[in-house]
Amino acid sequence: MAEEDDNSQEKTEEATPRRLEKAREEGQTARSRELATMAVLLAGASGLLMFGSTLGASLERIMRYSFSFERMVAFDTNYMTTMLGAAAQDAAVALSPILLLLLVASIFGPIGIGGILFSGKAIAPKLSRMDPLKGLKRMFSLRALIELVKAVAKVALVMVIALVILDQRTDDLLAIAEEAPIPAMEHVLWTLGWSFFLLSCATIIIAAIDVPFQIYDHQKKLRMTKQEVKDEFKDTEGKPEVKSKVRQLQREMAQRRMMQDVPTADVVITNPTHYAVALKYDQKKMAAPVVVAKGADQVAFKIMEIAREHKVDVLRTPPLTRAVYHNTDVGGEIPQGLYVAIAQVLAYLYQLRRYRRGQGQRPGMPDFPIPSDLRRDS
Repeated sequence: MAEEDDNSQEKTEEATPRRLEKAREEGQTARSRELATMAVLLAGASGLLMFGSTLGASLERIMRYSFSFERMVAFDTNYMTTMLGAAAQDAAVALSPILLLLLVASIFGPIGIGGILFSGKAIAPKLSRMDPLKGLKRMFSLRALIELVKAVAKVALVMVIALVILDQRTDDLLAIAEEAPIPAMEHVLWTLGWSFFLLSCATIIIAAIDVPFQIYDHQKKLRMTKQEVKDEFKDTEGKPEVKSKVRQLQREMAQRRMMQDVPTADVVITNPTHYAVALKYDQKKMAAPVVVAKGADQVAFKIMEIAREHKVDVLRTPPLTRAVYHNTDVGGEIPQGLYVAIAQVLAYLYQLRRYRRGQGQRPGMPDFPIPSDLRRDS
């Protein structure tokens, strides 16, 4: 039932960035064959108009050179091969500007929309493409009908423009009959060149209609249902249970690193039944004491257990422990308002260690001053 519900949903949502990226990876992007055709035809027509006279002069020179030689030369196969190579080289040089224009147009025309795209998936062989039933279905599909209408419209448009050009050039073409051969040939070539260029301009109209249609059609094919958007969000952002598990693992890793730092602490202050905070202070390297570990409940008991195993002093200071626990992060310095209280803790610890070595009397636990804004009642 769920699958039927998904299939019955309309694709009303625009494609997400992830959907667009995945489509490009599969070689799906908006393309317009009419844009590529327009680019090649206009490049060819423009090249003929710009370089036609130079090309004609070069071809004339090649023809004259190729057919004006002495009779004895005709029997020398080596010389004829040399002439053929020279003629081919001159022809290639003469044609190179037009061919270069066509090459540029054939490269940039197809990527005018969609950009450059290389995808191995697009050219990978698929047996489904060889299915004759699917082929017949494509032949008689709505898309095939649209392509047929487009083809008929293109032919009709080109015919109309060709008839208009011929009508405008009728008198000019008839006047060629009264000209001398060489001027007449130049006139014919000039007329044909401009007629071809104007006819090529008809593809601009076709491309101007086809490009927006191809972009719209591509976006329409990539539209998604609301359920697909939700599923993709879950896949990209992570399912709640997976994210919860990841956070749990991160907490466990952080706790393990934290527990490894407890033996390096100078003192662990506790509220014995709830909190424990391990503090470290190196006068040469630190501006203020730093919290190397802290925890509540079971984590607090674990911190105290590790501290006792490594002979780190554990002091019972409930109000101060609560203040440090709630106002400091692991790895952070204690707040400035607790400097005096922590200094008293370190001083008390120093006196206690002297007493244990038999140097002096047992010190009394001081009353640690805690600012009201940092105090946390139990």
